[in-house]
Amino acid sequence: MATAAEDPHLGAGPDEDDGSPSGWDSDSILSDDSVLPDYTPETSDGRTASTLYQACARNDPAALRRVLERGVTREEVMDLDINNWNGLMVACCKGFIDIAYSLNTCPYIDINHQDNEGNTALMIASQAGHVSTVMYLLNYYPGIDTEIKDCRGFTALIKAAMTGRDDVVAALVMAGADIHVTDTTKGKCAQDWALKTGRYETLFRLRRLKMRPKAEQFCESYIQEWPELKERVAKAVAEKSTREKITHHIKSTFGFRFPRDPEDNGVLDHMVRMTTSVHSPLISTGCRPLCPTSPPEVGKRRLAVPELMKKHSEKELEESSVCHSNGSVSHILPSIHSADSIATTCCADTERRGSILSLASTKVASKFIPRSMARRNSVFPSGCIPQININRPTEPTPKKEKKKKKLEKGYLEPPKWKYKAIKDEKKKEKREKEKTEKKEKKRERDSAKTKK
Repeated sequence: MATAAEDPHLGAGPDEDDGSPSGWDSDSILSDDSVLPDYTPETSDGRTASTLYQACARNDPAALRRVLERGVTREEVMDLDINNWNGLMVACCKGFIDIAYSLNTCPYIDINHQDNEGNTALMIASQAGHVSTVMYLLNYYPGIDTEIKDCRGFTALIKAAMTGRDDVVAALVMAGADIHVTDTTKGKCAQDWALKTGRYETLFRLRRLKMRPKAEQFCESYIQEWPELKERVAKAVAEKSTREKITHHIKSTFGFRFPRDPEDNGVLDHMVRMTTSVHSPLISTGCRPLCPTSPPEVGKRRLAVPELMKKHSEKELEESSVCHSNGSVSHILPSIHSADSIATTCCADTERRGSILSLASTKVASKFIPRSMARRNSVFPSGCIPQININRPTEPTPKKEKKKKKLEKGYLEPPKWKYKAIKDEKKKEKREKEKTEKKEKKRERDSAKTKK
């Protein structure tokens, strides 16, 4: 079994004699303090947050919502702390996803703002490993730049790779981050830094992304068939010679089975791609992608949702699928109508009240999601709630007759235990006693009446 030192793909590993040409120690580069500046959270004195920065630092979405509703100025949005951090950068450092979600609609917010060390909000979230925050920044903050470098020349991808954030690395690469960009000091890329810091799982993830740069299962043209299935079935069904049978018997008897990774294009690999594709019933019932003809690809710039809305008209976004690369519209869904046309043809009565989910889906569809993606079913239909009339039947519901159990002779019956038989006899005696008492009381009443 080959060791890590013998593997030609892993390289020599961390180099101890690698001198720093700029004068700073290489160990200080790999520390958290060098990538993330010192940050002391603001202590709450019991009062509600009155500014945007205070609401972000305290993770108070309600206070932030009130601040945004009353209106903010550019100076208030650019309120910075000692590290030159704004409210969004504090939320990205601590993983406050609700704050990052609320700041999406905040005016004057600068997503590419850099602190004293040159870090941006994307760099801080990538270094901290908050993959949900990173995904939200990439998808809903327009104009985000993944290639900005800090004072040492590190990008968000390099920082995620050198700290072993595998999911963040995959998200950045599939969003268009350049995997070949190098830092300005040592000239190392993300793959080199992952090797230098001993992050072999991240290195393996980057190599897998290079081998499969395109997520084909997220495209409409993906076929849910295993290409090698027919060949393997034919090979298994074919008749084997005597020599092959003996060889197979010896291998199965004396062979050793070691755990190993799934094969490329094997059955397990195919099952994962098939169940996560856009044609999977588990995915298609919950959501559908906005750009099925433009799946994620390594090195391909992914536009945020506000950028797609600005680049394409509402009609194109509602009725067709758009592309990230050149913005061309492919008319693959010609039967989809707009939300207004469906709502008007649903019911002629305008006073009928719409369901919550139908109204929500109509509102979303009018923004940027095609009508086919809106959730609708027989319980919560699209448009208005169906009118249901309930009438009471004129004839009474017939009662079901109970079938009497027939004691068939010849079959074994469960034994009757002694304690249960004694209990049944006591109940029977008690019932007979109550009957006799009732009869005596009735006789006494009758005799009293006759005497009167």
